[in-house]
This record gives sequence, C-alpha cells and structure tokens, in this order.
Amino acid sequence: MSVRVPGGVRVPPGARLLLATHNAHKVRELREILAPLLPGLDGEAVHGAADLGAPEPVEDGVTFAENALIKARALAAATGLPAVADDSGLCVDVLGGAPGVFSARWCGRHGDDRANLELLLAQLSDVPERHRGAHFACAAALVTPSGREVVEEGTMPGTLLTAPRGEGGFGYDPILLPDGEDRSAAELTPAEKNAISHRGKAFRALAPHIAQLLR
Repeated sequence: MSVRVPGGVRVPPGARLLLATHNAHKVRELREILAPLLPGLDGEAVHGAADLGAPEPVEDGVTFAENALIKARALAAATGLPAVADDSGLCVDVLGGAPGVFSARWCGRHGDDRANLELLLAQLSDVPERHRGAHFACAAALVTPSGREVVEEGTMPGTLLTAPRGEGGFGYDPILLPDGEDRSAAELTPAEKNAISHRGKAFRALAPHIAQLLR
C-alpha cells in the first residue's frame, strides 16, 4: 500500500529513491547500475514516478542539465524523498547542436518520433557523410529534499545515417551510427546500447553519489 504525503502524491512503502520517469526501462537500468554498489539495497527502494500522482513540471530549461534539475527538484519537493531525473536528446554538428533540448518536439509535436526523425533526415538530405557528425547527450541529476544537487553527463558520439536502420530503441536511434559500430543504435541489443549509451554513462557517473546517499 502506498503512503500519501502532503499534496496527494502516493509514495510506495520502502521507497528511498524516486526516478522522475514513467519509463520502466530507465527504472530497471538504474536499479541494475546501483546493485553492485549497494549489494544490500532492496530493489523496491528505487521507484519510478509512474502512479505517484505527482504533477509534471514545465521543462523550460535551455540545457539538458537544467531540464533534469527541474524534474528532479519537483519530484523531491512533492515527495520529500531524494529524486533522480534525466534529460537527453540528439545534437547535430551542422545544426549547431540542434535539435538538442527540442529533440522530442522537433517537428512541432511532442513525442512524435517518426515525424521528428523524418523532418531531421529531410533537413540533412544534402549533407555529405563527412559532415554528418552528431551525438546523443544526457544529463542525469540527483536532488535531495535538503537541497543537495549533483549533475553528471554522458554522450554517445556517432554519424547520422541517410535512412533509418533497425527496429529497437526509440527516438532517433535508427539513424545514429555510434562511433566504432557498423550497426545503428536501434540495431544494438539493449545491453550493448546501455554499455555505450549517453544515458548509461550519465547514470553510472551519478551512481556513486546515490550510493553514498543511501548507505
């Protein structure tokens, strides 16, 4: 049974850390990263924001770090528990780092992965391979109710393909060929992608700070 804290937010019993996402994959990934650092940590101590009933803040930051902090601060304030949040996107060299923080709404509609991808490919249709450098970037933030804040970042550099490849992943994964790979990010297995991904790097860098907090 969950416990309601002021404001009507439902906090699962035993929860010690909350992740500001409704993506179960991200929650599982963070648990797996923390496991070797905190061998005695109960898996149920880390929960995602799904079903908490916490209001979603407006992500109006101009950097990934700012947006990650906005989400983590809001969840920590609403629940009284430490919170982790991440923000990520695709940064294209010839576009000066765009779409960047606008990656999820590049086409003008939030979360339309196919439209975002197709628009970006159209915009880069005449750009030769040697100028199609890009990278995924992620900022992961830890915020505690006492006001402590830590941000770690990670990137996955690569080259943009001219057409989507692969059925895995999401977002722009089908068109990024990570450096050193002959497969797109969408053709990698989840384990292979997590090992080199921007999000995996950011979470692994943040994990020691979380472990120190939860010990």
